[in-house]
Amino acid sequence: MNKVLIFTDSTCDLTQEIIKEYNIKVIPLHINFGEESFNDGVDIRLPELYERVESENVMPKTAACAPGEFIEYLEPYIEEGYDIFYVGIGGKLSTTYNSFQIAAEEFDEGRCYSVDGSNLSTGTGLLILKACKYRDSGMSAKEIKERLERRVPRVKSQFVVKSLDYLHKGGRCSSVVKILGGALRLRPMIVVREGKLKVGKKIIGLMKKAVGVMVDMFAKDLPNIDPEFVFITHTTECEQSYAEIDAKFKELGVYDKVKHVYETEAGCVIGSHCGPGTIGILYLMKDELDEEEFDDDKL
Repeated sequence: MNKVLIFTDSTCDLTQEIIKEYNIKVIPLHINFGEESFNDGVDIRLPELYERVESENVMPKTAACAPGEFIEYLEPYIEEGYDIFYVGIGGKLSTTYNSFQIAAEEFDEGRCYSVDGSNLSTGTGLLILKACKYRDSGMSAKEIKERLERRVPRVKSQFVVKSLDYLHKGGRCSSVVKILGGALRLRPMIVVREGKLKVGKKIIGLMKKAVGVMVDMFAKDLPNIDPEFVFITHTTECEQSYAEIDAKFKELGVYDKVKHVYETEAGCVIGSHCGPGTIGILYLMKDELDEEEFDDDKL
């Protein structure tokens, strides 16, 4: 059986430390300001993106990886004898997943496998880390695919957006909604459902209240979550919101109940759509696979 390499894209929002620790290969998506193109997380990072948006009053456009880029990344590893497993941003959110599938057809059958994670940010990251666990237990790329597909609907991803400015600049809410939202201090909660971004709760008031609602939702799920990984993922200017989540997690005993609680900063693709001050909690719900998996201490 060939060794397996786990591939993803830069929308996974995993830290460099996690990427290195779990031996994950990351292909960057693209951030375009006019004629200038940058590789997400390589040539440009989120604070730089926000500085440019504010100074130039222009929103970047994001672009998926093309099939040719995937071929260029994958080919050397396949020639070395690796099989490839890929999970990245959901197919309903980006054409990147379709690009991988097209690229995979250029290689021999059985060398490239993938799962549509139907998610984004560290919602995808949760699936990636599960795939790494399966790889390290000796599973083939095909077996990883079969196992991980059962995990996809168990991911819960939700973010609270502090301001409607970037949603408005990106054409995702009207000027009227932006004005009313600003006056009412509307804090929408963005959730991922069936592979699509949707508005969940609409909280009116301070950001602290909105964060509290999100933590309460997590607390209700806590008895039934996968106890290996939880992510707190945010854009910039989130110190206070993170501190509030951290304090509540300590009250709930999350750090004792969950093996790995990771804090990560969103990349440029995710951050460009929601703006500064956005923060989320992302986790997996248990299923019948878990009883056997949680006896494994490899991660």
